[in-house]
Amino acid sequence: MSTTPPSLPTGKLPADLLSQLIKTLPIDDPDLVLGPSVGEDAAIIDLGRRSEEGAPSTCGSGVLSQRDGADTLLAAKSDPITFATEEIGYYAVNVCANDLAVCGARPRFYLPTVLLPEGSTEESVRGVCDQLGAACRALDIVVAGGHTEVTPAVNQPVVAGTLLGEVARGKVVRTGGCRPGEVVLLVGSAGVEGTAIIAREMGEALLEQGWSKAEVEAAANYLYEPGISVLEPALAAAESELVTAMHDPTEGGVATGLWELADASGCGLEVELAAVQVTRLSAAACAAFGLDPLGTIASGGLLATAAPGDVDAVLALWRGMGREGQVIGRVLEAEGGVYGMREGRRVALPRFDADEIVKLWGE
Repeated sequence: MSTTPPSLPTGKLPADLLSQLIKTLPIDDPDLVLGPSVGEDAAIIDLGRRSEEGAPSTCGSGVLSQRDGADTLLAAKSDPITFATEEIGYYAVNVCANDLAVCGARPRFYLPTVLLPEGSTEESVRGVCDQLGAACRALDIVVAGGHTEVTPAVNQPVVAGTLLGEVARGKVVRTGGCRPGEVVLLVGSAGVEGTAIIAREMGEALLEQGWSKAEVEAAANYLYEPGISVLEPALAAAESELVTAMHDPTEGGVATGLWELADASGCGLEVELAAVQVTRLSAAACAAFGLDPLGTIASGGLLATAAPGDVDAVLALWRGMGREGQVIGRVLEAEGGVYGMREGRRVALPRFDADEIVKLWGE
């Protein structure tokens, strides 16, 4: 008797499956400085290496100069927005920009693919385009191309974008760059993006639960304040060369981001769970639907590691930008494992098969 294979959970592929799949792909090339790997946020490509060796290297109709090739590397990131529907263009640009920034790269050129469900109107596509344009202008990003389509393959708008940027040679920061003995830092709080999505997608339900209109509006505004962008604190940290690793926790929340940090570096982690900040509104929004803030989509938070002697300088750098960071743990040898600490006792650090936000629409 044949059995039906189990379905995959909604959201990112499981880390072990993704790791297996990556190994089947053509990823070996000397020009690929940082390629696909569980936990890494973007690709880093050395387009100038061949020109330095004397081989022609072209970019458009011109030749990439040896000076350009020697000084800068290309950074690239692709990401879709599938949970949010309101302000989808803003999410799409900023989520990709975060992923480049945590590698130390400044975003430059964006190529969005916009998929709209049947029945969409000209007004709706203009709305998405306006959001994309405003978000790109705010970050000094140029829209270099893309694709738009109405298709029965989706039942809500989906924006999948590719963002290209540049990073100075020697300034690349990897998720897998941390080493045992270093300190784990978090800028911001857990579940910022999730809070905005909950309020924007389930605002009526929150009102029915007794939330005030002002509370729903404040939670919805988490998209902008404290905001889902970590571009400036990430770029400042990379430029300072005080951080050894950075990671943008998104699907699966801060907890999954920490697991990805450990996976990418091959290290263990000890995380003081009480040190992971969760705002009152985030805690309440998650509680309203039975979500764990640690596993709720977390753009707006920034994970980083630094040597113990550099921690105060990193925190002061961020504080000077109006961004508060906190120490939340330490990096261990791999055999130390990955775990949380609560009231002095070792507890499991949860690992979420699917982002908690999917519970809004049913399991």
